Amino acid sequence: MLLTVSWLLRWGAYVLAGCETFARISLGPAARTVTIVAYVLSGALMALWSAAELRAARPGATPWRSPLLMPVLLGTIAVASGAAATLPDAGTMIAMTVIAVLSAASDHPLPTAWSVTGAGVLAIETAQLITGASTGIALGYPATLVVGMLVGRNRRSDRVRAEQAAVLLARSEELRAQADELREQQRQVAVLDERTRIAREIHDVLAHSLGALGIQIQAARALLTDDGDVERAVGVLGVAQRIASDGLTETRRAVHALRTDTPPLDEELARMTATHRQRHGTRARLTVRGTPVPLPADQTLALVRTAQESLTNAAKHAKDRPVTLTLRYGDDDVTLTVRNPLPPADEGAAPGFSTVDGGYGLTGMRERLLLLGGALTAGPAGDGEWRVAARVPR
Repeated sequence: MLLTVSWLLRWGAYVLAGCETFARISLGPAARTVTIVAYVLSGALMALWSAAELRAARPGATPWRSPLLMPVLLGTIAVASGAAATLPDAGTMIAMTVIAVLSAASDHPLPTAWSVTGAGVLAIETAQLITGASTGIALGYPATLVVGMLVGRNRRSDRVRAEQAAVLLARSEELRAQADELREQQRQVAVLDERTRIAREIHDVLAHSLGALGIQIQAARALLTDDGDVERAVGVLGVAQRIASDGLTETRRAVHALRTDTPPLDEELARMTATHRQRHGTRARLTVRGTPVPLPADQTLALVRTAQESLTNAAKHAKDRPVTLTLRYGDDDVTLTVRNPLPPADEGAAPGFSTVDGGYGLTGMRERLLLLGGALTAGPAGDGEWRVAARVPR
C-alpha cells in the first residue's frame, strides 16, 4: 500500500513537471526538443523502475539478478533530468533528479546514494557550462540534490531503526511467550511433585497404620485361640480400632502436611514414643542431644515417618523388647537413630527385618531421604541390636 502511494506521488510529480515545462511559450524549438527527449527518457526509465519495484514487492518474487540495475536507472534519470533542468524555462525538470536522488539515498546503500547524487551534480554543472545557465542554477541545483540526499539518508536511518525495533519487539514477544511456557511447565512440574509427595505421605501413613493394626489383630487372635481370654482380646481390638481411626485422621492430615506448620521434631518424636510405650506395653525412650532447631517440613516429615516405620518394625519383629530413639542436632545435620535388641535366633526373626531392602517402608524412607540430600542405613549392629539411622542436612 505504501509503495503504491509512493509511486502515485512520483508519477504525479512527473506529470506536473511536464505540464509546467511544456506549457511555457518561451521555450525554443531546440530547447523543447532536448527537454522532450529528457522527459520521455526519464518517463521510460521511471516506468521500468516502478515495474521492478512492484515486481519485487510481490510475495515469493525473485529479485532482479543484476545489482547494478537500480543504480543505473536512477543515475540515468538524474543525469537526463538534471541536464535538461539547466535549459531556459525547464527548471521544473530538476524535480525528477531530486526524486531519483531521494530514492537512491533512502532505499539503497550509501555508495549508490553518492553515485546517483554525484552523477546528477556532474550533469548539471556540465550542462550549465554548455547552456550558459546562471550561477544560481550552477550552485542552487547541486545544493538541492545534496539536501535531498541527506533527507533520503535520514529516512533510511529512521526506517532501519523502525525495522530493528520491530525485530526486537518480535524477539521480546517470542521470549515472553517462551517464558510463559517455561513458567507453565514449572507449574506443572511443581503440581506433579506436590502430588508425588502427598502420595508418598499417604503411603507412609497407611503403611504404618496397617502395620500396627496387623500387630494388634494378631495379638487379639492369639488371645482368643491360645488363651481364650475374651476380655483382653476385646481390649486389644479396641486399641486396633483406635489405630485405624488415627490412621484415617493422619491420612487426611497428610494431604495438607507439606502446606501447613508441622510440630517441632523433638515434640512429635516424644509423642510417638509415648504412644508406642502405651500401645505395646514395652519400654521406649527418646534422648535429644544438641539444641533443637526448626527444620523444613519435608525433613521433619521424613524423620517422623522413619521413626514410625522403625517403631512398627520393632513391635512386629522384636515384641516386648525396649526401643531407644536418639535425636541428635549437629552443626551440619540432624540424625535420628532407632535401636532395639534383636530377638534370639530360636524365635526366628522375620526375613523382612534382616535388611533395609526387606521392608518396602524403609526402602521408601531411604528414597525420600536421598531426595532431601540425606541418607538412611538399617541393619544389625555388632552389639546384637537392630539399628536404623536417618540423617538430613541442616
